[in-house]
Amino acid sequence: MHEGGELAEAQREHWQQTYGAHPGMYGDRPSDAAVHAAGKFRAAGANDVLELGAGHGRDALFFARSGFTVLATDFSPVGLEQLREAATAQGLAERVTTAVHDVRESLPLADASVDAVFAHMLLCMALSTKEIHALVTEVRRVLRPGGTFVYTVRHTGDAHYGAGTEHGDDIWEHGRFAVHFFPRDLVDALADGWTLDEVDPFEEGDLPRRLWRITQSLPR
Repeated sequence: MHEGGELAEAQREHWQQTYGAHPGMYGDRPSDAAVHAAGKFRAAGANDVLELGAGHGRDALFFARSGFTVLATDFSPVGLEQLREAATAQGLAERVTTAVHDVRESLPLADASVDAVFAHMLLCMALSTKEIHALVTEVRRVLRPGGTFVYTVRHTGDAHYGAGTEHGDDIWEHGRFAVHFFPRDLVDALADGWTLDEVDPFEEGDLPRRLWRITQSLPR
């Protein structure tokens, strides 16, 4: 069984190899979660968006095309290089910046410096519950008053929960991808001090993966 740091490093290397072998692996179309988030961000009057775990950028580029200024972060330099190339090709380079970042570390932003944060299946990567709480604390720090956080996670009702290699803390590795499957009480705990606006179930992919889309906001 991996220690937490070793598992995270193994996952980083796996994603690097995956993006290198399969450029643009998720295609050009934005995720449904990003389309929903853009509507939430627009309704809240947001101008700038931080995306955590942006990968090769299908959602970051969608946010930029939708009129937002975007900072896209990921722990894979390979994915972010693909994102920058696509942004330049689409005439969006002035709207998109990138930063290599491991979400186990503090976010590279000042307090109260962004209007909105988006993370599609990033919080359910190979992160411990303690690390997830620390990340959401960082999200709260960088959001401005009234800011909106939209994230998606696979949950314990997913078909892959309990399958593959168990790493403890509801983390299971299947097909070399490690996932922290969320119980509902973790969602509620992460919303402590926030307004929990939505917890919407949805499905994605061929399995299908079973996820929640969570929207929570800070008081103004």
